[in-house]
Amino acid sequence: MEKNSHTSLHRNGAFSSSFGFIISCVGSAVGLGNIWMFPYRLGQYGGAAFLIPYFLFIFLFGWVGLSAEFAVGRLARTGTLGAYRCCFASIDKKHGGRVGEILGWIPLLGSLGIAIGYAVILGWVFRACWGSVTGEMLRTDAQTYFSQATGEFGSVPWHILVVVLVCAVVFTGVSKGIEKVSKVLMPLFFVLFLLVAVWVAFLPGASAGYEFLFVPKWEALLKADTWVMAMGQAFFSLSITGSGMIVYGAYLDKSVNTPAASLRTALFDTLAAILSALAIMPAVFAFNIAPTSGPSLLFITLPGIFREIPFGRVFAVFFFISVAFAGITSLINMFEAVIESWQNRFHMRRKIAVALCGVITLVVGIFLEAEPKVGSWLDFVSIVVVPIGAVLGAISIYYILGYRRIRQELEEGRDRPLSHAFGFAARFLYVPLTILVLILGFCYRGIG
Repeated sequence: MEKNSHTSLHRNGAFSSSFGFIISCVGSAVGLGNIWMFPYRLGQYGGAAFLIPYFLFIFLFGWVGLSAEFAVGRLARTGTLGAYRCCFASIDKKHGGRVGEILGWIPLLGSLGIAIGYAVILGWVFRACWGSVTGEMLRTDAQTYFSQATGEFGSVPWHILVVVLVCAVVFTGVSKGIEKVSKVLMPLFFVLFLLVAVWVAFLPGASAGYEFLFVPKWEALLKADTWVMAMGQAFFSLSITGSGMIVYGAYLDKSVNTPAASLRTALFDTLAAILSALAIMPAVFAFNIAPTSGPSLLFITLPGIFREIPFGRVFAVFFFISVAFAGITSLINMFEAVIESWQNRFHMRRKIAVALCGVITLVVGIFLEAEPKVGSWLDFVSIVVVPIGAVLGAISIYYILGYRRIRQELEEGRDRPLSHAFGFAARFLYVPLTILVLILGFCYRGIG
C-alpha cells in the first residue's frame, strides 16, 4: 500500500499507510454486534434473502456515509468537536463555529457512553477468556458463571484491565499505538474465527445451522421488519456515529481515496460478520440449542457447547480471545474520538486526556457492571444518543458544510471525479435514512 506523501498536520501523528488506516477502521467497525447479533438476524429474517437488503445498505452506508465522516475529519484536521465547528463555520463564521461545537458534544457523548458500557462487557469477555484458559468456565454451570460475572461489581479486576490496556494503546499515539495494535489484532481475529468455523463444519448436525443461515426465505423480503433490521444492522455495524470515524479521518493523508477506503472497510466488516455466523450458528444447531442473540449467546449458549465437544477448552480460548480482539479495537476508536476532541478543545496534553477518559469510563462503568444496569445504559445510548449524533453528522456534512465542499475533499486522492450518483445517494438517500434509523430505533426500541 502507498505511504503517506507528506506528514500529517495533526499533532497526534498520522496513519503510516492506507492499509494501516483501513485495518484500524475495520477494527473499529468489527465489534460485538457482528458476533452476537448478526448471526441470529441473518437466520431469523430470511437467511440468504436477508443478505440482499443487508448488502444494499452496507454498500450505501459505506460508500456515502463512512466516506463522508473520513473526509470531514481530514478536512478539519481534527475530530468530533472541531469537525462540527468547521461545518457550521462555513455558513456563519462569527457564530456558526460555536453552534457546531455545541452540537458536536452530542455524538461525542455518544462515543463516551458506548465506551463506558462496552468496557463493562469486555470485562466479562476477559473473564471468560481466563475462565477458558483455566477450565473454570467449562467446569461451572454456564448460567451460574455468567451470573457471577455480571452481578454487582462482578468483574471489577477484568474491567480495570480492559481500561488500562486501551489507555496504554491510545497513549502511544496513532501509528505507534492504534495502527500497530490493529495490524496485529484484526488479522488474528479473522484467523482464529476461521479456525473455529472450519472445525465447527465437521460437527454432526452442523448442516442445520447452515440451512438456518443461508437457505433463502424469499417471503421475508415482503416483510418490513426484514428491511428495518437489515438497515439497522448495517448502519450500526459500520460505526457511523457522527464521531468515531471522523477522528480517524483527521489522521488520514490527502493521497488516500476515502470512498474506496470506505468500501474496503465495509467489505471486511461484512466478511467478519459472516465469518462469525459460520463459527457460531452451525455449532448451536449441532447441539439442538435454540438460536438466540446478545450476551446469552456468548456467555451461556456457547460455553455449554464448548463443554460438550472434544478440545472444547482449546476452542473456547480461541473464541473468546477473538471476541476480545474485536472488542478492544472498537473500544480504542471510542476512546480516541473523546481524547482527541478534549485535546483540541481544552488544549490538554494527550496523557492527561487519556487518563481522564480512562478514569471516567472506569468510575461510571463500575457502578453499571450488573447486567440489567449496563443493558439499560447501552439501550439509551444506542437508541437515543448515537442515532441523534449520526443524524447531526449526516446533515452537518452534506447540508450545512454542503455537498460541493465535501465533494472536493472526497475527490482528494482520486484519479476521477465522483459520479453524479454519489451526490444524489448522499443527499437524498443517506441523509433521510439516518433520520429513519433514529425514528425506527424509538419504534422498535432498538434496531442496531
